[in-house]
Amino acid sequence: MALDFIRIRGARTHNLKNIDLDLPREKLIVITGLSGSGKSSLAFDTIYAEGQRRYVESLSSYARQFLSVMDKPDVDHIEGLSPAISIEQKSTSHNPRSTVGTITEIHDYLRLLYARVGSPRCPDHHFPLEAQTVSQMVDQVLAMEAEPALAEQRWMLLAPVVRERKGEHVQVFEQLRAQGYTRVRVNGHVHEIDAVPALGLRQKHTIEAVIDRFKPRAEIRQRLAESFETALKLGDGMAIVQSMDAAPPPPGPPQCPAGRTPEATAADREPLLFSSKYACPVCDYSLPELEPRLFSFNSPVGACPTCDGLGVSQFFDPARVVAHPELSLAAGAMRGWDRRNAYYFSMITSLAKHYRFDVDAVWQTLPKQVRDIVLHGSGSEAINLVYVGENGNKYQRKHSFEGILPNLERRYRETESAAVREELAKYISERPCTECGGARLNRAARNVFVADKPLPEVAMLPIDASLAFFEGLALPGWRGEIAARIVKEIRERLGFLVDVGLDYLTLERKADSLSGGEAQRIRLASQIGAGLVGVMYVLDEPSIGLHQRDNERLLGTLTRLRDLGNTVIVVEHDEDAIRLADHIVDIGPGAGVHGGEVVAQGSLESVLQAPRSLTGQYLSGRKAIGVPAHRHPPNRKLMLALKGACGNNLKDVDLEIPSGLFTAITGVSGSGKSTLINDTLYALAANEINGASHTPAPYREAGGIDLFDKVVDIDQSPIGRTPRSNPATYTGLFTPLRELFAQVPEARARGYAPGRFSFNVRGGRCEACQGDGLIKVEMHFLPDVYVPCDVCAGKRYNRETLEILYKGYSIRDVLEMTVEDALELFQPVPSIARKLETLMDVGLSYIKLGQSATTLSGGEAQRVKLSKELSRRDTGRTLYILDEPTTGLHFHDIEHLLAVLHKLRDDGNTIVVIEHNLDVIKTADWVIDLGPEGGHRGGQIIATGTPEDVAANPASHTGRFLAPLLERNRAGSKPAPKGAPRKARNKTT
Repeated sequence: MALDFIRIRGARTHNLKNIDLDLPREKLIVITGLSGSGKSSLAFDTIYAEGQRRYVESLSSYARQFLSVMDKPDVDHIEGLSPAISIEQKSTSHNPRSTVGTITEIHDYLRLLYARVGSPRCPDHHFPLEAQTVSQMVDQVLAMEAEPALAEQRWMLLAPVVRERKGEHVQVFEQLRAQGYTRVRVNGHVHEIDAVPALGLRQKHTIEAVIDRFKPRAEIRQRLAESFETALKLGDGMAIVQSMDAAPPPPGPPQCPAGRTPEATAADREPLLFSSKYACPVCDYSLPELEPRLFSFNSPVGACPTCDGLGVSQFFDPARVVAHPELSLAAGAMRGWDRRNAYYFSMITSLAKHYRFDVDAVWQTLPKQVRDIVLHGSGSEAINLVYVGENGNKYQRKHSFEGILPNLERRYRETESAAVREELAKYISERPCTECGGARLNRAARNVFVADKPLPEVAMLPIDASLAFFEGLALPGWRGEIAARIVKEIRERLGFLVDVGLDYLTLERKADSLSGGEAQRIRLASQIGAGLVGVMYVLDEPSIGLHQRDNERLLGTLTRLRDLGNTVIVVEHDEDAIRLADHIVDIGPGAGVHGGEVVAQGSLESVLQAPRSLTGQYLSGRKAIGVPAHRHPPNRKLMLALKGACGNNLKDVDLEIPSGLFTAITGVSGSGKSTLINDTLYALAANEINGASHTPAPYREAGGIDLFDKVVDIDQSPIGRTPRSNPATYTGLFTPLRELFAQVPEARARGYAPGRFSFNVRGGRCEACQGDGLIKVEMHFLPDVYVPCDVCAGKRYNRETLEILYKGYSIRDVLEMTVEDALELFQPVPSIARKLETLMDVGLSYIKLGQSATTLSGGEAQRVKLSKELSRRDTGRTLYILDEPTTGLHFHDIEHLLAVLHKLRDDGNTIVVIEHNLDVIKTADWVIDLGPEGGHRGGQIIATGTPEDVAANPASHTGRFLAPLLERNRAGSKPAPKGAPRKARNKTT
């Protein structure tokens, strides 16, 4: 039957070579192959693009105008498609208001829960704001009969008439006497109404009428009800029941200890307060009816008024502004205010003259008063300030000195230049809001409780703890009935997040702080929660950033999506995922122009036996990444040490990394690897070695940084945020290319300089599109449309520039070449060939030199950065830090990458890799395993040593999965790739 398969005929998108495929519907399909072989071209640019395009085109023209329609892929025919949903690696949102809770819609259910069954309390007195009926009040008082200690006490019912008001209140006593009341309590003491002592005119007093005196007995129910009605009428909706045997209360209004209800105070003989109003019985604080938007930090109704619901306030951080406190003001303690900037430095000189301090003195040695004036200003004190104009002329004015921090704040606020704002933003830090403490909600919303927990406290719990809270939540009475359905939805969604290995996150975690893998798995959990059926899901490496221990749960999630009746197509390199798949498609045999073919498809057995399938060769064991024959031992005298690291979830960690070795930092997701290495170690090392101005996570002390002369962090952030940025510009390859074209005889004859061959400046570029090759057509409420420039036909350069040829190729032709083709052309040019060879070494032979940086995956961007570092002159004393460099890499690609890293190590450099991939971990010289779990249950070093040492440690989750792999490799596999002969570690530069 036709609908049992997705039939693809003649797919030619990008490098696909007219392939035909039949993919079974409602199955788990894994597409694998070398990096750049065409997996994403098939999965996303062909199957997903066509599925999404057909679905959108089936909608009305009115609905279509609000949706972006993808281009029709280059394919002859596809049938059997379902509506398609793509879940990619890209970060979910850069919106500071977006959190894990809002993305998964769990926050929406929490808002509904707190609005329907929440118990509001007075922020000051902590009394529940619950309007009670007379019957409820009577029942509560008579319930004391069941407790012998309370049943034998005498009680009185009071109506508050005056609360904390100054005056003699003679008229009040006369009115009470006229109404027939014989006793009053004044400032905690009971008096006959005719024997009330004179009250001080200027003192605050509290007066309560004694309505009734009784012992709690069932037979007085009717009398008690009438007394309560009288008390509520006289006390404006408030009544107090106080033990007559208790000591007199202190002066002032009754207080309810924080977190305690009136019910809890009865046994302590404290007064029972009753209110028929939805208000605090002490201060009359009240709330309108609870509604979901009160608990939304994106609504003015619920957001904290101080931080507008962001939870943080931004400020110009003195620690960032004074980047080099070891220097003087003149030498550059603060960038932009030193001798190189005549305008601002003349102001500093005037300030120094007035306050008599030396601008050449080290900043740290200046008196605190002077430092405060420089940073915050002179207040109202006027100073003769000398200014230097653009032409060098000096003029003098007398007024107060603004201060460097207020100056930065004003310039940031007033400027309309994006470049200036971006530059000034480097000095800005964030701190928790002083009003809400980071909770984002206003005072009223923060004081509504469910099971004694306010909403911000629930959002701060790790997801596994939050799930435990809701699984144990049992609300009494009508609240339990209403909450049941809401809590069921919350529990299910939390359970899905746990299933995809995100139990260590919190619902309040900002979306822009998530890694690509975490963001993808959150969207995956959200899709499971949606419960859609008959949909085609296309996922891009969902196992990124996931420890082997959590992989099984992730795969279970994918099979659950399939079992709901969906087709799940996954681009993946993970061995477990490939083995679990119902259908495997292996694209290859190589990358770029050497790929784009289906080298194997079908069941696992058929792929294992396919002779052309590299995937089958690695899965069957015919090929393998081997374990080194011997490990390089650490030199205990040459250690990079970090003590007392306690950022985020780290628990006073002491770290030692051997210099000159390849060290793998491992641990389950959320165990603290990135906090320890990226946020602490790299930040402090970059500050010390590179002169950066990062703010490291808290630590006690560090040592051994002087072993290095350079530190390089190679992460997966984009190499550029605009389409103009590309591998050629980022790696510095474009400069020698332009210089080469400027040396062509025809270019020299015309007087063309290297700038002529840049598409970023005037001269050689097409001015109609300003070198973009595309023209943006603004469609107002429709998505912007990009059309090829009709002047240069998308070639980016003008005709005269394109007439300059090197061996028959124009500069535009060169930018359209792959790295492999370009290397063949430029092999005789050493300055160009060296950079191209390093791109080849890291497995990027297939990318185009002019490929837009925005189209590169995180793993590709990381390898472009690595190639840039490899092309630089090596000193042998560099500290390289890499964060999951195997992202997006096939087994074969990983083998090439390891050869590059081992060569760097053999040249005397130190390699620190945060990694989950067991093939990388097993080839490391040293392993540091964090755990034992993620989030608050992690943050400790569990195991340290060689891979064999970690594998033998029963407490290490990493060791548990590493042990069988080491055993299997030792049994018979080739040795790990080796680099150049190892240099002496103690070399000098």
